[in-house]
Amino acid sequence: MESKNVGVLGGGAWGTGLAQALARGGHTVQMWALEPEVKESVNKEHENKRYLPGYKLSENLTVSNDIIEVATGKEFLIIASPSLFLASTIRKITAVPNIADGTTVIASLTKGFVPSADGPKLILETIENVLPGIYKGNTVYVAGPSHAEEVAMGKLTGLIAASENPKNSIKVRELLRVPGLMVYSSLDVIGVQICAAAKNVIAVVYGALDAVSEHSQTFGDNAESLLMAAGLNEIQTLGMAMGATHPETFTSISGVGDLDVTCKSKYGRNRRFGQDIIKSDILSKFSNLDDLIENIGKVGYLPEGAVACKYVHEICERKNIKLTICDGLYRILNKEIRPLDFLDELLIQGKVHA
Repeated sequence: MESKNVGVLGGGAWGTGLAQALARGGHTVQMWALEPEVKESVNKEHENKRYLPGYKLSENLTVSNDIIEVATGKEFLIIASPSLFLASTIRKITAVPNIADGTTVIASLTKGFVPSADGPKLILETIENVLPGIYKGNTVYVAGPSHAEEVAMGKLTGLIAASENPKNSIKVRELLRVPGLMVYSSLDVIGVQICAAAKNVIAVVYGALDAVSEHSQTFGDNAESLLMAAGLNEIQTLGMAMGATHPETFTSISGVGDLDVTCKSKYGRNRRFGQDIIKSDILSKFSNLDDLIENIGKVGYLPEGAVACKYVHEICERKNIKLTICDGLYRILNKEIRPLDFLDELLIQGKVHA
């Protein structure tokens, strides 16, 4: 396989995990990280001690704190910035020559929604609205059941590269075809993005139910499977309302596959947040959902589902659709209903639709 020159914008766990997979596969990878300590630990000790501690990284992977340096001259640029900072990150690189003329293929790993005056936007729409016009319809979205820890270790992982431009989807698919990764192409850009964002909402509720099930005479594995099936239905309902083009997206690895691993994996931060809602009353630190989002650093890790929940709620109101599980989490985080009362309402009173 021909070695490519790749930039990764974002030195968090997922950005580092995928950068490591590419570097291990023989590509030359430079990653931009905001934090000087990430640069120091990766370049000198080949470990991201802040965001992915305990995983040895390839010497083909280096870090810079200069975003322009990382974006310049790259054949591929992968965006791994959190959704809250996505637009501001992209604005910093638009004048880089290979970005300005559209020669660099751009893909994104970022999950979630981005707020705007006329409602929440998806990731690629946000990126393409900031990038030069040549990128319209040409960026690529990468998602699938893929915890950073296992990707960094080289454990087998399936991903989907979705783009309106089939050639760019194939280019990114081939770039990512390194040991440990199996990558597939998709044209359903909206469906894949909705799956990646909304599954985190379902996983928070799943985590809460999982914590309750440990000592419950009512809830167990059967109830958790019921919740997951109902959650998948809600993700598909949302996706089709948003303009997803392929129903099979939701039964693929980007749909049921990503939902399953996010709900069940020991690495899942959203599952953990749901568990912490029950076990440690973590919501007592916050007055409502907006307070939680504004002070999300107090959680100690990033539960993306809590942020996505707000935007799913807004989309549902705008499109007049009802998603019982997603709405329930919104009410829980907004202190409108107690978690145990919601689970009782959902599963015992039969309001779940599976």
